[in-house]
Amino acid sequence: MRGILRTALVLLLAGISAGCGATRPMKYYVLDIGPSAGDPPSAQFPIRLLVSRVAASNLYREDRLVYGSSDLQLGTYEYERWASTPADMMQDLLITSLRSGGQYQSVSKMASNLRGDYIVRGHLFALDEVDKPALAARFSFQLELFDPKAGATVWSGSYTHDEPVNGKKVSDVVEALDHNVSAGLSQLNAGLLQYFMSHPPKATSAP
Repeated sequence: MRGILRTALVLLLAGISAGCGATRPMKYYVLDIGPSAGDPPSAQFPIRLLVSRVAASNLYREDRLVYGSSDLQLGTYEYERWASTPADMMQDLLITSLRSGGQYQSVSKMASNLRGDYIVRGHLFALDEVDKPALAARFSFQLELFDPKAGATVWSGSYTHDEPVNGKKVSDVVEALDHNVSAGLSQLNAGLLQYFMSHPPKATSAP
């Protein structure tokens, strides 16, 4: 009889434990860099940009938020996740950022049925929480401009910054990442714009 009661108690405790674990909500986050500041230029560059899929490690091709306890050790949260993978999210944010200034004839996601004058390539190195020496939101990204006609990369720029986090919650880290990504893409886009100002493109004929 005691054996039956002991077994029933173990099963009851296991059920309670499983029930408690199942009630923890999953939280999803997004980044929204918003429109770029300032007035758009009076004239567009007559070029069409194609933005390729952002290159990234497997860690950023999953939807879990990443944290690091050191430069050599990274981990992921179980219940704190991105609404889409960081690699896909950065491609969309880059397109939004390039379009918002109105400098280019068109900015599109790279596809087999589209033609472009230049290909914009991004590489995501870091989009995570770091806790040493203080809690910060790290963003590291590289941007390249590839000229298919020349078969070469004609411009590249990089951005790496640790944004201080005001608070200790994951949502505070995401807010800092949002600010950091916005500043980073703004800086990289300014560098890209400076390249085209220094190397004015010629008008392209319609396909």
